[in-house]
Amino acid sequence: MSKQPPIFLINLDQSADRLENSANRLAEQNITFERISGVYGKSLPDNEINKHYNSQLNRQRFYRELGKGEIGCYFSHRKAWQTIIDRKLDYAIVLEDDFRVVGNLHNVFETLASLKFEWQLIKLAAYENRERPIEFKHALNDEFDLVVHKKAMTGCCAQAITYEGAKALLKATDQFGRPVDTDIQHIWETSVPVYSMMPYYIEQDLEFDSDIAAATGKTKVKKRFWQRKKLQLCEKIQNKKYTQKVIDDLKKAL
Repeated sequence: MSKQPPIFLINLDQSADRLENSANRLAEQNITFERISGVYGKSLPDNEINKHYNSQLNRQRFYRELGKGEIGCYFSHRKAWQTIIDRKLDYAIVLEDDFRVVGNLHNVFETLASLKFEWQLIKLAAYENRERPIEFKHALNDEFDLVVHKKAMTGCCAQAITYEGAKALLKATDQFGRPVDTDIQHIWETSVPVYSMMPYYIEQDLEFDSDIAAATGKTKVKKRFWQRKKLQLCEKIQNKKYTQKVIDDLKKAL
């Protein structure tokens, strides 16, 4: 059995029940983890928010303002990426605390350890367990395929990130104006190719209420309709171009 990689679990101090559920689910497969204290967006003072959240970028690159819960979520993932860098880890798996396990994760660890090319980020789950059209698929073994979707999957429930990937993501998102999973989709800005290892053996537990929504509050956010349409058109063109580059580079590396 392959040695498990470091696993970081993002968990808010207020969410003790989620921590217990997560610990129990990983313990069923004798998997250890380290908790990363999540950043509670609602309690973030403006001067802390403004260190990385850029309202001007938000107006340019997104179709609505971000809620404080989304900003706190982004800060939490940046905290996890920084930990990977500080400890000089080859890679780590970063989990959010609303996951559930649907397969043998030791097989996931073994497959990740067997990869012979340089990768930076591999999705191990999808937002709300959604599906998306696949552009390229390569069999890694009898169990898993390495997949490039037509557009990178949303959600950050579970993903494996290398040292180089964490470094690139931190640099690219020092100033941000979109949700963290949306920025990760923008591979032409981060220079971090996004793969999926499928089938996913981790799913998002949809029985949990969203901590992000709770930390944001119930204020209705005004959406910028025409801004959204314009962004979607520009992003579609860029995404098609750079997704093909990801596939071309991957074919050479495999």
